[in-house]
Amino acid sequence: MSCCAAPLISDSARETLSASRIALLEDLRANSKQLVDGRVTYLLSAPAIHCGNCINTIEDSVTKIDGVTDVRANLTMKRVSVTLDDTNRSLLPVLQALEGLGYATQSLTAEEAGGSDPEFKVLVRSLAVSGFAAANIMLLSVPVWNGAEGATKELFHFISALIAIPCVAYGGMPFFRSAIAAIGRRRVNMDVPISLGVTLATGMSMYESFIGGGHAYFDAATSLLFFLLIGRVLDHLMRARARAAAGNLARLSSKGGFVVNEAGELTYMALDAINPGMRLRVSAGERFPVDGTVVEGTSDVDRALVTGESEPQRVAHGSGVEAGTLNLTGPVDMLATRAARDSFLAEVTQMMAAAERGRSSYVRVADRMARIYSPVVHLLALTSFTGWMLWTGGDWHQSLTVAVAVLIITCPCALGLAVPVAHVVSASRLFANGILLKDGSALERLAAIDAAAFDKTGTLTTGEPAVALCQIPEGAVAAVAKALALRSVHPAARALARHLQGLAETRVTELHEVPGNGVEGMFDGKRVRLGRGTWVADIAQRRDSATGQGVAFAMEGDELWLTTLTERTRPGARALVAALEQRHLPVTLLSGDGQTQVAAIARELGIADVHAELKPGDKLAFLTTAAQAGRKMLMVGDGLNDAPALAAAHVSMAPASASDIGRTAADFVLTQNNLTAVAFAHRVAQATGRVVRQNFALAIVYNVLAVPLAMSGQLNPLIAALAMSSSSIIVVANSLRLHLLRPEAGAAAVQAGSPQSMIAPLAKEAHA
Repeated sequence: MSCCAAPLISDSARETLSASRIALLEDLRANSKQLVDGRVTYLLSAPAIHCGNCINTIEDSVTKIDGVTDVRANLTMKRVSVTLDDTNRSLLPVLQALEGLGYATQSLTAEEAGGSDPEFKVLVRSLAVSGFAAANIMLLSVPVWNGAEGATKELFHFISALIAIPCVAYGGMPFFRSAIAAIGRRRVNMDVPISLGVTLATGMSMYESFIGGGHAYFDAATSLLFFLLIGRVLDHLMRARARAAAGNLARLSSKGGFVVNEAGELTYMALDAINPGMRLRVSAGERFPVDGTVVEGTSDVDRALVTGESEPQRVAHGSGVEAGTLNLTGPVDMLATRAARDSFLAEVTQMMAAAERGRSSYVRVADRMARIYSPVVHLLALTSFTGWMLWTGGDWHQSLTVAVAVLIITCPCALGLAVPVAHVVSASRLFANGILLKDGSALERLAAIDAAAFDKTGTLTTGEPAVALCQIPEGAVAAVAKALALRSVHPAARALARHLQGLAETRVTELHEVPGNGVEGMFDGKRVRLGRGTWVADIAQRRDSATGQGVAFAMEGDELWLTTLTERTRPGARALVAALEQRHLPVTLLSGDGQTQVAAIARELGIADVHAELKPGDKLAFLTTAAQAGRKMLMVGDGLNDAPALAAAHVSMAPASASDIGRTAADFVLTQNNLTAVAFAHRVAQATGRVVRQNFALAIVYNVLAVPLAMSGQLNPLIAALAMSSSSIIVVANSLRLHLLRPEAGAAAVQAGSPQSMIAPLAKEAHA
């Protein structure tokens, strides 16, 4: 949130604006986000966005405004992201430009409060009206098709006209409004040829009815609208589903929380008013409102949102918690570390809304084709009309019929749907399996990889050591060791504490941590130590094993006991390496750890190419060298030290447990523990590329076959309407095949119906 940003309007300008406009600007200001370089990003809702041409129009026009550094329009979310170069810049010119283009804007707050979707209601009503008209006119046309002549034919034509004219006027309104707005701005979009074709077909049919002509195409006009509206309703439903997924995530967040003041009193604050550093109390059954750290109390927390694990996790002093996770068993106090807009939940929601923002080569091709398509359509129709007028010696009826058929059949709807539908379906499929796509272009880049590189700690492994062998005898001795382990935040001590968690606690006094060595205290009049072997051996009986590897524990004058630790690999790590090798994608292990530890994990997972003791610059240099050699590498890492490598890789992934910078640098974020999700994402990316290419081929083949037939007079407007609508339906149906993709064998499966299933699978573990 950027509440400290400068006002978006001056006092003098404020006097000339309406109250609603001022309220909108203030709401946008309150929900803006200030970037580290001083720029400010505003997110606006633009419900009128409905096609790829809308995106091009908005981005091209708004980019030209002084002070605007970045513009992104999102078709699925129907939102516009605008970045201004200075906090003192006014957003008013942007709003005025959008309204001038025909895209009325509103704040996200108003969007959320809107409830039902008015645009969808209009589309459904228009669909019902056009369907009613088309069905009835088809019935009335049967006698005409069967040879009715004279007054009978004229009667049926007039009845059809009485049905068609008001139905076309109402059912075609979604297209007419868009076309009129585009023409008013001296532009053309996909709705212009549709509107022109429907209007000409209706007008020509009315003329024929009045003069008693033999042809009327009221059935073609209404059927065209009917099939076009079916496609638009289906497209709207699909995108509404994607918007609902992001909205459901947002609803996992609390509306506010109870802040604890210095006197221990509780005060309820709205979510936006909670700032880092505040102490909050979260009761059992409530969700954590923001990201933070537990400072008092213990509880079980449902963190499936983050980890994909359905089993509750224990949290205590020092444990991190994320916004949206559910507190299950007991009240805890937490210290807020990030504001609501910067929380992990907000980050996930933003990533869900970003699936279409990328500008892959496919999108760029589709954009260029769509830009020139409408003028070409009109040119072809004009050429057809002129050619037939010359060929028939001035038969305007036949010439106009052919021109109308050309206008209808060359509508670029299939082309406009080729890429975005496939990307949205793929993003939804990945999302359902615990993989968040941040950029639509990442799908194309992931499909093109020829090698993969992985970090070790926190990526291939869980990042937490586990006890492999514990020499500490059970009973009182182990209870003392547990008390010392609970005092330390060192990963080795935490691993030992987890190993001994079933033991009863015992009291150890004078507990304190010695930096670099371990923890010591007093028990039963004796000094006790846990930590580095050589340090612990100073109070124990000297043994040759005193300098052995692992965590040492001793009571003064007694034996020294050693605990050996090991790293646990993530579920599915071995299966992932095998799957990538099977696809001829060699795997490289890049780690900053010592050679011994790295080699052990590499042997366990079957990785031959191993690089240990690497600094962040070394990882970056490795990927840069690979890129210069023409290799397209996938990088999977989690830590702060991996961020440069993630940014430099051809495409990158990071687990949800990664650092903030790591998640920001990555193109994909994995919210489940099972690493087979990486292989599944690669398979989805390859399938998406194939589907997009197929969609382009279908659209091109359709036009290559249909346009000559229409221009040669072989297709009347009715057949043209059916053919054009069928091409769009085929493209959408082909894209929906991506929903059939299933995760790799051994991967966790998503269970529908629970809030957690929207983020990650709920399986505890999969076999490696």
